[in-house]
Amino acid sequence: MNNRLFKEIDNAPLILFRIFFGFLLACETYGAIATGWVKSNFIDPEFTFSHIGMDWLQPLPGNGMYFYFLVMGTLGILVMLGYKYRFTLGLYTIMWAGVYFMQKTSYNNHYYLLLLVCLIMVFLPANRYASIDAKQNPTLKKLTMPAWCSVVMIAQVAIVYFYATVAKFYPDWLDGTFTKNLLAMHSGNGWFHEIASQKWFYMFIAYAGIAFDLLIVPFLLYKRTRTIALIASIVFHLFNSITLQIGIFPFFALSFVVFFYPPERIRQVFFKKKPVVTHYETTTEKRSILLYFFIPYFIIQLFLPIRHHFIKGDVLWTEEGHRLSWRMMLRSRNGYTYFKVINKANNEPLPYRPLDYMTRKQLGSMRTKPDMLWQTAQRIKKHFKADGFDVAVYVTSKAGINGAPMKTLIDEKADLAAADWDYFFHNDWIVLYDADGNRLE
Repeated sequence: MNNRLFKEIDNAPLILFRIFFGFLLACETYGAIATGWVKSNFIDPEFTFSHIGMDWLQPLPGNGMYFYFLVMGTLGILVMLGYKYRFTLGLYTIMWAGVYFMQKTSYNNHYYLLLLVCLIMVFLPANRYASIDAKQNPTLKKLTMPAWCSVVMIAQVAIVYFYATVAKFYPDWLDGTFTKNLLAMHSGNGWFHEIASQKWFYMFIAYAGIAFDLLIVPFLLYKRTRTIALIASIVFHLFNSITLQIGIFPFFALSFVVFFYPPERIRQVFFKKKPVVTHYETTTEKRSILLYFFIPYFIIQLFLPIRHHFIKGDVLWTEEGHRLSWRMMLRSRNGYTYFKVINKANNEPLPYRPLDYMTRKQLGSMRTKPDMLWQTAQRIKKHFKADGFDVAVYVTSKAGINGAPMKTLIDEKADLAAADWDYFFHNDWIVLYDADGNRLE
């Protein structure tokens, strides 16, 4: 195993991935401006719902975030061209981390995957060929890389698909409830809506999703099924792209395919002028990076998606342990929330209207997410403290999962302004229910 990991292989897959990856980085960030995503998430809001503990991370004032994203898009092009690769990708990684941790209103798993792959790619020698770096510095040019460079990319995508499979084994997915609701939301009113509303179709989509996530990596690894897996992957991701309109993710996911094919095959198809390597050696290049960065990294990646099993309650309901866990396109939440603000000095209510301080998009996301409700209560507390009031904040919140009848989400007697957020265990002010739907006290 040691020899196989450190054996040199043609670096064509990594070089090709860098070029396409840089292009996607530019598309993601320029596209965010063009589609209005930057405006709705960073320009219009008075504040953003940052990840808890990073409330200090807020958008640049005025139109600053437009310039922020323009810089990132330019960095993506430079990554594609291989110009000052580690600096440009490193800076993009830091800036994208800022975007990711700065807002949860439009949370998407592919934003997280993008951040992880940026981090991985910073450590890989992806600028050794077909790059401005290699042209300006010929000593940098190299035709090979250690085999583990491909292994870490395969390992990352395997983790994503494995946990995406496991997460689907719950009643609302297995009986087609979620896929039925999802297709109804995205299928419009034409002929496709008629097909999508048929039970056989949404049940097929549900189980095809499980089968694809479970089998795609093994089938790509096995030579005899690789072409079938590639065709299935193209069909699957194009279907998702057209029906769900989820940005670059389908094409991003497809780009990992290059690491499953023999490197020489990638060279023959995409780099016809690239010299053929006649002798491959075993190298210890970057061995310390594999041992001291990637092994701990993958241990963390294996643990994070299962942490919700160690937290009391159903993650579908509490959301505790939901993020960073590859629980993708898995549930919908609906509900409503009211805040009751009480002046502790005289026990009198104080008026507070959330929509005066946040956008409708933020309100729609916040009203059924316990962590965002808690953050809102903390903001309310600070808001009134600035006016000299010490307040308690009580929340009346009802929520339903996948169209199910709504139930109480937050303990009405809990003062969320005084509550702490527990990162690692259950927050007791989130109401729990038994298997029969009875509230647990």
